[in-house]
Amino acid sequence: MKKVKVGLIGIGRLGTMYADYISQRVPHADLVAVADIIPERASNCAAKLNIPHWFDNHHDLNACRQVDAVVVTVTTINHKDVVIDAAAEGKFIFCEKPMTLNLADSRAMKEEIERKGVYYQQGFQRRFDRGFAAVKKKLEEGAIGKPVMFRGSSRDPYPPSLEYLKPANSGGQIIDMAIHDIDIARWYLGEIKTVFATGTVLAFPEIKTIDDTDNAILVFNYENEAIGEIDISRNGIYGYDIRAEVLGTKGAIKAGYLRETPIVLMTEQGVTHDVVAYFPERFGEAYISQLNDYVENILHQRQPMLSIDDGIAALQVAMAATASLHEKQAKRIADF
Repeated sequence: MKKVKVGLIGIGRLGTMYADYISQRVPHADLVAVADIIPERASNCAAKLNIPHWFDNHHDLNACRQVDAVVVTVTTINHKDVVIDAAAEGKFIFCEKPMTLNLADSRAMKEEIERKGVYYQQGFQRRFDRGFAAVKKKLEEGAIGKPVMFRGSSRDPYPPSLEYLKPANSGGQIIDMAIHDIDIARWYLGEIKTVFATGTVLAFPEIKTIDDTDNAILVFNYENEAIGEIDISRNGIYGYDIRAEVLGTKGAIKAGYLRETPIVLMTEQGVTHDVVAYFPERFGEAYISQLNDYVENILHQRQPMLSIDDGIAALQVAMAATASLHEKQAKRIADF
């Protein structure tokens, strides 16, 4: 069985998950190297999963001859340097979302990738979720007629640390959270023309100290005159709630769920059920499918469903929405 030799760069929360997935759930991948700027993370991961090589920097991993392809899960502000370095070494590249925190860097990444002629796949795992993918298929089949409105919702059960939330690190709530919904909105109905965003701090006063929001809403118009809206929240305290809906001229279709196990408890105290805890539980299988897709694309010389242009387009909308949030006026996507 032919395998792709993979190096993983960034062993934080998501990187640790990816290391387990690649080692155990991606049969055509061989995780041969890991790297992290905190050496203990890389060494511990290598020891735990019996990975032959570990490094304390991305340069050495990218230069490693045993590595054919890299998976980038470092902090977003470091994506550009890691990806450009990997391109210089001729590696196949998978990069998590958002691809970077500003459009100049994203376009510099694209320029270098095209100049080197290397493979690049953008990470947006929701496209690999069975429910979200099934909606896309139904839309293509015309099941609800002409799509006229998109609604997306992403509600986290609690916020990350303030250090993570700082816009200098995360890009701000819209870029960090809504970019997933933006990608699905584009995937389902096409390119977005204008966006207006509003948001504030309503649940966690400490977020005001970093000049970010904990609740926000985006309203937008598509190039094809369809309309859309997205709500994002840090205080979905009841569970991890991710949904998408499309209204068409002949019906509507929804993706997403909140109940984790298919049981309902009914007693005199009330009717209850459990909920999805957080993103590892909700999208674990989607992450695995995404990584398998990356490896299979390399082996079979296929183009990725998610290109660097998808990463730039989603970031472009998110940047426009962030500007709208701060300037309190609608923004044209083309101006970004």
